Amino acid sequence: MNPQTTPAATETPATETAPVIPLPLATARTLTATGALLSAASTFLSWTWTTRFPGNLTVNGYPGGLQLLTLTGALLTLAYALTSWNIPGLRWLNPAGSHNATALLATATLATTWYTLITIAVQLGGLANLEPGGYAAALATLLTLLGALALPLDRRTEDTTPDTGHPETTTRTRALARTVLRTIRPGRTNRQPPPPRPLPPWAEILVIAAAFGIALGIVTYGIGTAYGELFTGFLLLAGFGAAGLARAGLLGRLTALTAKHRTPTVTAAFVAAALFPLTQDTDQYTLIAVNILIFSTVALGLNVVVGLAGLLDLGYVAFLGVGAYTAALVSGTTASTLDVRFPFWAAVLTGAAASLVFGVVIGAPTLRLRGDYLAIVTLGFGEIFRITVGNLNGESGPSLTNGPNGIPNIPDLVLFGYSFGETHHLGGITLNPFANYYLLMLLFTVIVVLVFSRAGNSRIGRAWIAIREDETAATAMGINGFRLKLLAFALGATLAGLAGTVQAHVAYTVVPEQYVFAGPVPPNSAFLLAAVILGGMGTISGPLLGAALLYLIPAKLQFLQDYQLLAFGAALILLMRFRPEGLIPNRRRQLEFHDGTTAGSTLTHAEATTP
Repeated sequence: MNPQTTPAATETPATETAPVIPLPLATARTLTATGALLSAASTFLSWTWTTRFPGNLTVNGYPGGLQLLTLTGALLTLAYALTSWNIPGLRWLNPAGSHNATALLATATLATTWYTLITIAVQLGGLANLEPGGYAAALATLLTLLGALALPLDRRTEDTTPDTGHPETTTRTRALARTVLRTIRPGRTNRQPPPPRPLPPWAEILVIAAAFGIALGIVTYGIGTAYGELFTGFLLLAGFGAAGLARAGLLGRLTALTAKHRTPTVTAAFVAAALFPLTQDTDQYTLIAVNILIFSTVALGLNVVVGLAGLLDLGYVAFLGVGAYTAALVSGTTASTLDVRFPFWAAVLTGAAASLVFGVVIGAPTLRLRGDYLAIVTLGFGEIFRITVGNLNGESGPSLTNGPNGIPNIPDLVLFGYSFGETHHLGGITLNPFANYYLLMLLFTVIVVLVFSRAGNSRIGRAWIAIREDETAATAMGINGFRLKLLAFALGATLAGLAGTVQAHVAYTVVPEQYVFAGPVPPNSAFLLAAVILGGMGTISGPLLGAALLYLIPAKLQFLQDYQLLAFGAALILLMRFRPEGLIPNRRRQLEFHDGTTAGSTLTHAEATTP
């Protein structure tokens, strides 16, 4: 077939650095910095006249409530805008030299500010409730974003034009198409920062410790937000801000440091997490943190099944229920039909063993199925478990679980004489009851992370990945697919049962309604699966982040509880469209989804330093 006479579609990736709004570079820099400075100044003016809007935005002279978020975003935008002048002392903020970070931070400031002003108008009944300071903030943040869009931004375009066989026509058509795409379709690029300046090992460890300290402060602030409007603004600022720091290359350098110093990184992460209860005066937010750890641990166990082995399990929450019910039955509560009381270590082993047995019993006859058929079977198992424990009440079945009433009044844990239900004072440190459970669950999370990490990097873990990618090819290479899938199923069930034993004592009761496929209150199978996919399958930090977000958002935004499945569905659709590999992707999966983009959009060091 003659290629000169046959039309064909050609796609040529192109990476460019160009502004969205054509302005001189000096003008764009000045406009961005001035707008950021004015945005910060506007937070010291009143935005509304009444205190009916939470946060008291009526005071002149100091910011409060959501104004603090706007102030933070404006100062970060100003700092990154100043990096474009190569000011000494600020270059480390933007290793990649990308103006995209400035644009994203300006977007974060605008989104937080305009969300606040729109919410004021909606809740209070019109724009008349805005003070001049609110209008000044709106204009200043808009001016900042316009200036940032006039900076040279890294953009990726795709020139897709039919090849008609006429070189002149094709060249002219491609030039026109490239011009249009350059204007309306900026895309994704990966700018490579130059090599970092070498630091002494102790200085690198201090940087890691400081980063985890900052992360602890951000997480503490987010969990402790007092009202939904403040939490929504926090999410907007944190989301766009994290994207901006990643585009600047700052997070990449931090990741390289953590990979270089693994032991100090793990220690710093554990210490930062352990310090969280000490930042809380009451148990209100510590309880949220405990539940986040429980669900994150269960999501990490599901990640073994879904992320490593590629088995779609829609009834995974049942294994959490098996562990919780087992721990409740042997806890010594008067509501238990078993007149026994195991010590906690025995209850943990019993709950994990019961979940392991159920995992093997369910997996052995079903894991020869694949794809949708396996998903349907696991979904059926989850529903069978819920219905069964609801019928074991002595009437519809044997008297074991008290049926729909569940098992209440589960006593507090006592471990080596230390009661988890009492407040303890240790050398000036006060540990409330839920702080005790938080530290215990943190230890369990570390154990699960260690198991997942060792399993994923082992020969068995590589075999799971091979099965996930192509089970037929893996079997042809000598891998026993059924045995390894059963092992993944059993390990995932055991980890879920481990978390269930703690959940039973934290909630003080277990009922069948807690373990459904989908519902307004987590955990449920849909919630756990969404957490794994949202965070990033096959990674450790991905499901932890996904579970934290999916639990924290409904907990802080009460109005979302009735629309949880709708919100999950919308989030997953957007995720599959714009970031199918998840928020914290596995490198292999990221290359699978963005192989051409990553390879075609990497800038050289010379391009990265071009102003």
